Amino acid sequence: QLVESGGGLVQPGGSLRLSCAASGFTFSSRWMYWFRQAPGKGLKWVSSITADGSNTYYADSVKGRFTISRDNAKNTLYLQMNSLKSQDTAVYYCAKDSTGSDRGQGTQVTVSS
Repeated sequence: QLVESGGGLVQPGGSLRLSCAASGFTFSSRWMYWFRQAPGKGLKWVSSITADGSNTYYADSVKGRFTISRDNAKNTLYLQMNSLKSQDTAVYYCAKDSTGSDRGQGTQVTVSS
């Protein structure tokens, strides 16, 4: 099971930190992913992290602004989002597969003044 939290309403330029609590599988052995879905759009990959957290990957649209991390002792995945833009408004999902098909229920992020 994957449960996201930390979303909300934030002004442009602001920051949010998303969390994803994982259970029911061996979290520390799996790559993990963040995806997002903007209103009326398809699911888009945002970021990935290797099982041990040593390597991270980002979509060009968020590179330099977002940071993915994980705490394997707490079975928790994070996404620190800085310098948020209106275009970042979306439902954000954590997933344990690279297609995003096995994901949580999502958390809404709205960037607006």
